[in-house]
This record gives sequence, structure tokens and C-alpha cells, in this order.
Amino acid sequence: MTVTADTFVRVRIDSDTKERASAALRAMGLSVSDALRIVLRRVANDQAFPLELKAPNAASREAMAEIKRGGLERVTLAEIQAVLDADD
Repeated sequence: MTVTADTFVRVRIDSDTKERASAALRAMGLSVSDALRIVLRRVANDQAFPLELKAPNAASREAMAEIKRGGLERVTLAEIQAVLDADD
């Protein structure tokens, strides 16, 4: 079934978010318009938002703040795998 695009949707957003999202989507082979079309079609077809939206709890907010302060240890995937393999 071919659907003709016959209307426009305009969104106001800050330029930094637009640029970062555009770069991420471009890496996936999508444009911002493609992503919005996908989301709106899912909402229309499923009658639900396609992502689970939750407000972070107190522990999550503290963890996010800690990340912003740079207080977490950085580890590589190889280091994590080594720890997991050591348990075998």
C-alpha cells in the first residue's frame, strides 16, 4: 500500500540536539524526517508511543549526576568480559 505524503509536521528544537540526533540518524542511514515518520506511523498503527518513557528514580538521578561529575570508573568491554570469564 502506497501512502502519499500530503502534509507537513514542523518541530522546534535546539540546534545542538538537532545536530547530534541528525549525526546519529545519519550513521543509521536515516534522516530526521525518516525517524519522525517511523515514530508517527508506529503511534498511528499501535495507538501507543513506541518507547517506554519513565521518570528516573532517586537512585538513577544520583547515578546520572555522578556520571556528569566524572566520578565513575571507566572500563572497557574487554575488562568486563574478563571479569565475567573469571567467574566460570
